[in-house]
Amino acid sequence: MKLAASLHEFEQLTEATEPPLRLSWNNHHKLEHNESMTSPAPAPSNIAMPLERWKPSVTVAAIIEQDGKFLLVEEHTQEGLRLNNPAGHLDPGESLLAACVRETLEETAREFSPIALIGVYMSRFQRPALGEDITYLRFAFCGTVSDAVLGQQLDTGIVRTLWLSPNEIRATQSQHRSPLLLQCMEDYLTGQRLPLSSLHTDASVGIP
Repeated sequence: MKLAASLHEFEQLTEATEPPLRLSWNNHHKLEHNESMTSPAPAPSNIAMPLERWKPSVTVAAIIEQDGKFLLVEEHTQEGLRLNNPAGHLDPGESLLAACVRETLEETAREFSPIALIGVYMSRFQRPALGEDITYLRFAFCGTVSDAVLGQQLDTGIVRTLWLSPNEIRATQSQHRSPLLLQCMEDYLTGQRLPLSSLHTDASVGIP
């Protein structure tokens, strides 16, 4: 009887609280919360998913000078024939240096040996008619090249390679594919150099 009276008094007290607790009396005389009171609340279904993170397009370029002239490529673009350094995009799983060596071989048929990093550059290219708006992040390396590799074909779109003097390059700005062509050359001529050791590629990059 005393136990029943205690329970009755306890229930009267708990009914006066908000929100009401659902309680049960188990075989061991312990009060327990209803299971629904301890379950975590479901996650809201109206949380907006994060937008895709913006990122620049990473490219590499080879600044190659020999006997006072620079090795360039002439290539087809939607704007017509344009001049550029041997350059291209970083591919998944490769280091910046490996990308530059590969792109130089593909575009000039010559083997490139990087010596130093000239600099890291950004530029923006817009083609409104096609809705294109691309920001490029370019890593430019200087170095030496071998003679043309026998049997190595130039990449699709490359018309020819040519050697131009600094003044010739300055005089043909309207034909440059990128404004960074001239900037990289000028930085090279001022002696700007960074050691290749300033770049590090973690082993995780090469994991398939």
